[in-house]
Amino acid sequence: EEDNSRDSESEESEEENPAEMNMIWIFSRRFQLSVPKLASGRRVVQELLSDLLHVSHRLFSDSFFPVLEPAIGVGSACEGWSPQKEEDVVYRMFVPLKPPPGHAFHLEPDTTGDMPQTSMRVRVELVCTCTGKQNMLCFLHHSEEELKRNQVASLLHTLCTGPYLDVEKIALWFQTFVISAWPVVPQSCHYHVQVLPSRRSCKMKLTKASGRSLFVETIFSVQQGDSDIFLSSQPTEARLPPSMTWLESYAVAEAKFFKHVARQAPPHSCHLKCLRLCARLLEGSGFSIYALKTTVMHLLTLIPLSEWQHGYLLLRVDDIMRYLRCCLEEKRLKHFFFGNEDMPEEISLPPAFQGAQPLNLFQHLAQDPVAQTEAMEEFDEL
Repeated sequence: EEDNSRDSESEESEEENPAEMNMIWIFSRRFQLSVPKLASGRRVVQELLSDLLHVSHRLFSDSFFPVLEPAIGVGSACEGWSPQKEEDVVYRMFVPLKPPPGHAFHLEPDTTGDMPQTSMRVRVELVCTCTGKQNMLCFLHHSEEELKRNQVASLLHTLCTGPYLDVEKIALWFQTFVISAWPVVPQSCHYHVQVLPSRRSCKMKLTKASGRSLFVETIFSVQQGDSDIFLSSQPTEARLPPSMTWLESYAVAEAKFFKHVARQAPPHSCHLKCLRLCARLLEGSGFSIYALKTTVMHLLTLIPLSEWQHGYLLLRVDDIMRYLRCCLEEKRLKHFFFGNEDMPEEISLPPAFQGAQPLNLFQHLAQDPVAQTEAMEEFDEL
């Protein structure tokens, strides 16, 4: 999508310094900064998930599998700034799970593991449906024999281990469903699908006749109350937790935050390019993309959005790197969603998040002076 002409965004203002704009253009070329064609990929993926979920509702209407809610785009590709090259971009989609009739979900703290993220279990409980209008037998008040003869198995007997929702069983169930449902979705006319190995999500590689590929990852989630905080099947750490462990995720709240910024920011705002450029600068280093993203989210609430116009790109990149360095020096980077008074109103957080002490993403550096010294040296080299 790039040609030898300058990025049209770099010609917006007559007052911009030509030397600085030239520098921005050089950066753009050097780091392939024009954001990949993410919007068209997002549309394809949204339609695909919508069609697959439509088939699932028809297929599983008489069973007691989890109810699959509409998919929510999360992660950098859906936020519009993926640090990856276009051919490596992964579109991540949360599919929230709701309990089927006759069942309820209860979230319980998981004290069995030692995951650094907040982890929970989803206990499945049978509830009385005797007075309900559903055309079903009550799992609690009909005999086992009657249930076996006239009704399919409850969720407890299919995708649970003991009373708890099992992530790996859900992933395998959904992967099997995708393979069997593929011939009936419209996308099968244009794409060949390959379901890739994954124990806790459904990863798909869609390939067109031209050879171009699109990568999709469907992640299963359970909403915490009516907030934008979910439990996710997919861990961010390299270690895989036990199959009954679900990890707290802020991905939906982050996606909502970037949508909020897009609505308020001036046309051709440079905040996504800043993210992409800084991610490319940090590539191969020990710094996490999440720490970078958190830094940018903080700065988007501290620096007026009018000052994120394209001509300010180098200044804002400088701000981001300086802020990150200060946090390294102080061994403290506050998590964006805890105790943050600058949170946009449309982002719904559990009440406990409001007055909570902010989590420190650099806690490991506070506990290890040698690691902090090494991180500072690496950052200064960058």
